[in-house]
Amino acid sequence: MSTGGWIGLVIGMAVLFFVMGGFIAFIVSKKLFEKQIRENPPITEKMIRAMFLQMGRKASESQIKAVMRSMTNAKNENNN
Repeated sequence: MSTGGWIGLVIGMAVLFFVMGGFIAFIVSKKLFEKQIRENPPITEKMIRAMFLQMGRKASESQIKAVMRSMTNAKNENNN
């Protein structure tokens, strides 16, 4: 095989491995993301209402919005 053939083969294999690595990384990161969402689902207003009812309180809409806002702010502070 000539030198040009070897260079073409090496470049072709590099591109193939790059594409395969990207695909494998995508699949692995997708599985990890789905696992995290399954273990730690995002909290909703319905969950906050249930939490207030378990504490024996009837929460007003403004209280629920305030809790959601404080959780969003806390999450943003932790990310920074």
